[in-house]
Amino acid sequence: MVVDDQAVVRAGFAAIVDAEPDLQVVAEAEDGARAVQLASDLAPDVVLMDIRMPGMDGLTATRLLTSAPGVTAPPRVLVLTTFDQDAYVHDALRAGASGFLLKDALPEELLAGIRIVASGEAMLAPTVTRRLIDAFAGTAPAPEPELLESLTPREREVLALVAAGHTNAEIAGALGVTTGTVKSHVNALLGKLGLRDRVQATILAYDLGLARPRGTHGP
Repeated sequence: MVVDDQAVVRAGFAAIVDAEPDLQVVAEAEDGARAVQLASDLAPDVVLMDIRMPGMDGLTATRLLTSAPGVTAPPRVLVLTTFDQDAYVHDALRAGASGFLLKDALPEELLAGIRIVASGEAMLAPTVTRRLIDAFAGTAPAPEPELLESLTPREREVLALVAAGHTNAEIAGALGVTTGTVKSHVNALLGKLGLRDRVQATILAYDLGLARPRGTHGP
């Protein structure tokens, strides 16, 4: 489902998606309220969500879509944003978004993003994601550090590397282990911390001080 208050933007994204044999746009919505209503009826796998819209904004809609009571498989939300203007990306990730793209992303980047989040992963590898995480992470109150006590030293190390935007393959190379081992560590730490995906893990790592936005220094 494509959610944006500009009809031309919605039509453009929809055309790109519908041209793919394995993807289909099941609905378009002009605001968050309509998106929530349509999602309840159509159960889309992925929602492309604009943030700034009249009426219900994308942040509120994302929170409602990803935490709807009684829904065992909520849609994965891919936020569409403008880096220089939208200061709500961090809040959108906290609301349950699985990642985000710039509105001027290339068609292949858009399609790759949809497929990534549809597969259950989060969009953390692209450079733009690292920039946005760097810019907006750490703006919320930090959780209690006791959350880390359940993690092994290796799991903490993996968590820090995930927060730095590294893929499983990159983490495996850095630690000298297999990608399967890294995946096991990631799944284990997500389960212990009660997190849904790598996006939430990244936010938590920043809030706990395991990772820092670029340009900051500490002990």
